[in-house]
Amino acid sequence: MSGPEARPGEEGFAGTATAHFRDLQTRLCATFESFEPQSRFEARSWTKPQGHRLQGGGESRLMRGDVFEKVGVNVSHVWGVLPVEARGQVAGAEASAGRFVACGISLVAHMTNPYVPAVHMNLRYLSTSRAWFGGGSDLTPTFPIHEDTEAFHAALRRACEAYRPGAYQEYKEWCDRYFYLPHRQEPRGVGGIFFDDLASGNASADFAFVRAVGDAVLEVFPQIVARRKDTPYDGPAREALLVKRGRYVEFNLVYDRGTRFGFSTDADPEAYLMSLPPLVRW
Repeated sequence: MSGPEARPGEEGFAGTATAHFRDLQTRLCATFESFEPQSRFEARSWTKPQGHRLQGGGESRLMRGDVFEKVGVNVSHVWGVLPVEARGQVAGAEASAGRFVACGISLVAHMTNPYVPAVHMNLRYLSTSRAWFGGGSDLTPTFPIHEDTEAFHAALRRACEAYRPGAYQEYKEWCDRYFYLPHRQEPRGVGGIFFDDLASGNASADFAFVRAVGDAVLEVFPQIVARRKDTPYDGPAREALLVKRGRYVEFNLVYDRGTRFGFSTDADPEAYLMSLPPLVRW
């Protein structure tokens, strides 16, 4: 939606994308709750007050359970003006005098059982003086299991190859470069896909690909959870999980673009810190 008929914050695909992200949030939460005998997601909505340089808001959903030690699924839709010091981080923001629209969904799940990998997914749409999609998903196991890694990558490969031949290899390699801790000289996990500044000239096709990535994660990750959630583990395995989470924290607080962008917009700090695990050791 664009032009004089558009409501604030709905430039380009923002309104359509936000509606889809909210639907995906509902489907993800329902699926994850099906693994929990008692725990359910708690929702927290937030909005920025009139007159703030940022408008819009979002809904954060968080669950702490037996299988999912901590899982958050957040959706936001915001618009406004970026501060001058942040405009160089966002393509097209200099030309738009900092005006932007952004919407997205973010999923991070930290699991109780050390043999169930953590999963991350982010899908987003941004509009400044230009518009594009971005996102991806990756898996972070404490103990990598070949069957799970292969199934995860296969689901993402199907989504990528339906979009464009060669996209999977390109976005897989991008993920491997991005989710890497230089100070540790090690990858964060077993990878997945990552893409940004996606504007092929066919916004409908790009948006269809973004939807396919979300559907792929919703399909494959619950299968992995079901396979591994009852695997017996001992104290040393749990200790290894907590240490591995330390690497996750290091990446998200030092390198993660989404965290930096969230703080630069002055949106909702609790939502952008949702990715941090409840317990961690170094």
